[in-house]
Amino acid sequence: MESPKRVLIVEDDAHIAELLRMHLHDEGYAVTHAPDGHAGVRELERGSWDALVLDLMLPGVDGLEICRRARAMTRYTPIIITSARSSEVHRILGLELGADDYLAKPFSVLELVARVRALLRRTEAMARHARMASGLLEVANLAIDPLAREARVDGRLIELTPREFDLLYFFARHPGKVFSRLDLLNQVWGYQHDGYEHTVNTHINRLRTKIEANPAEPSHILTVWGRGYKLGSPTADASEEAP
Repeated sequence: MESPKRVLIVEDDAHIAELLRMHLHDEGYAVTHAPDGHAGVRELERGSWDALVLDLMLPGVDGLEICRRARAMTRYTPIIITSARSSEVHRILGLELGADDYLAKPFSVLELVARVRALLRRTEAMARHARMASGLLEVANLAIDPLAREARVDGRLIELTPREFDLLYFFARHPGKVFSRLDLLNQVWGYQHDGYEHTVNTHINRLRTKIEANPAEPSHILTVWGRGYKLGSPTADASEEAP
């Protein structure tokens, strides 16, 4: 199961912070509240956050300084600034420092939650486009880099032979599509070789020992009875092994 998105709220108004926490939690987010600027900096530097809801007017370190520090970090964290300072100058200053959105107090909690949701969707879409542009393929917990010819499972590098990598990469480019053993010989080995379909079986079995949590009950490379193989998701049930 995918881990919930982590949202950090830096807000000194306990009532507002609790309302935000409850509504974001109801949306399925994991929420942490920092009640002042110093706590906000500590939390910011402690973890990898998917979104930051940041008040400008804070005791200790102010919100603009926290925004600066967030943008100096390697990981990009979407930031929504909230503040009683509703002047255009402060709004523009926050946005120029790298905030992605701005809401003036008083604001609708439901509107802020909707903006967090939209911002996370947009960030995820941009990340997907960046991965596609680089050629990186991700299917469930598999990540395949065709340029480096590397494959990872849950972030762990796995050792593959060149043909095993080619086979896995081919499956990853066609998730969910069923291929016969002859199809795979033609597409991956590059030639038709009748009578040598067992070569595909051997490579499938080797791949399963490397990428499956339980090769005897595969959840990635699935056998489709009487038809061949496909790349599925870890939540799918493997079909019965074809003869």
